[in-house]
Amino acid sequence: MADITRNRSSGLAFAIASALAFGGSGPVARPLIDAGLDPLHVTWLRVAGAALLLLPVAFRHHRTLRTRPALLLAYGVFPMAGVQAFYFAAISRIPVGVALLIEFLGPVLVLLWTRLVRRIPVSRAASLGVALAVIGLGCLVEVWAGIRLDAVGLILALAAAVCQATYFLLSDTARDDVDPLAVISYGALIATALLSLLARPWTLPWGILAQNVGFGGLDIPALILLVWLALVATTIAYLTGVAAVRRLSPVVAGGVAYLEVVTSIVLAWLLLGEALSVAQLVGAAAVVTGAFLAQTAVPDTSAAQGPETLPTAQDPAPQTGSAR
Repeated sequence: MADITRNRSSGLAFAIASALAFGGSGPVARPLIDAGLDPLHVTWLRVAGAALLLLPVAFRHHRTLRTRPALLLAYGVFPMAGVQAFYFAAISRIPVGVALLIEFLGPVLVLLWTRLVRRIPVSRAASLGVALAVIGLGCLVEVWAGIRLDAVGLILALAAAVCQATYFLLSDTARDDVDPLAVISYGALIATALLSLLARPWTLPWGILAQNVGFGGLDIPALILLVWLALVATTIAYLTGVAAVRRLSPVVAGGVAYLEVVTSIVLAWLLLGEALSVAQLVGAAAVVTGAFLAQTAVPDTSAAQGPETLPTAQDPAPQTGSAR
C-alpha cells in the first residue's frame, strides 16, 4: 500500500477531534461513578462497549490476524488496556493529579525515543511545545497539592506513561499497511479480555445502567452515557487519534493530545460545576500554546503536493520521522 503523506491541516483536525473525544470521557463517566459504579467497571464497560460496536469490523478484517498479529496484540495490551490498568493502580497509591501528570509524560517519552534511540532530529518547536504542555498540565492538575512520594505508585504511573507512548508509536508504525479500523477493533477485543481479569464484570451492579443519573442539571439514562463513552470517547477517539498520528508524527500528535486534559477540565466546569482556579486557567492556556507550537513542527505538504499526491521513493523522510 502506498505511503500516507504527512499533512498538517488534516492531521491537526483529527488530533483535535481525538483530544476532544477523549477529553469528554471523564465528565461523562463521573455521573456513572457517582451512581455507584466502580471506576474500573466504567473503564471495562467503555472498552467492552467499543469492542461490541466494532465486532462486525473485526470480522471484516479477519485477515489482519494473520498478517499483523503482533501489532494487534500490542495495541490491545499497551494503549487500550495497559494505560487504564496502570493508571487505576497508580491512583490507589498516589494523588490523582500526580498520576495524571506522570501518565501524560507519554508524548515526552515519544520525543526522547525519537531523538535518542532512533536518532531522528526533532524540531525545536515540537520540543518546546511538549515541554510547555507538560508545565501547563502540572498547573491544570495542581500537582503541588498533597503529593505523597510512594515509589510503587510512581512506578505504576510511569508504566501508564510508557503505555501511552506506545499508542503514538504503534499508530505511526502501521500507518501505511494496516487499516485503522482493524487495529482499533481487535485492540478493543484484546483489551476487553485483559481488563475482564481486573474488573471482574460479573460483580458489576448492572441495575445502575437501567437508572437515570444526574448530568448537567438533567436526568439522563445511564445507558445513553455509556453508549457515548463507548462510541465517541473510545471508538471515534481512537480512530481519529490513529489518523492524526499517520498524518502528523508521534511527537506532534502527542503534543496536541494535551488538549484532552483541557477539554476534560472545561467540560467538568460546564457540566458538573467543578470550578477552575487561576492556576488551572493559566495551565490551560499553556497547554493550548504548547499544542499549537508542537503542531507547527510539521510542514504543510498539501499545498505543494495536493491532497492526493503521494511521496515517491526519492522523497526525503519526514524530519519528525515515523516509528517503522
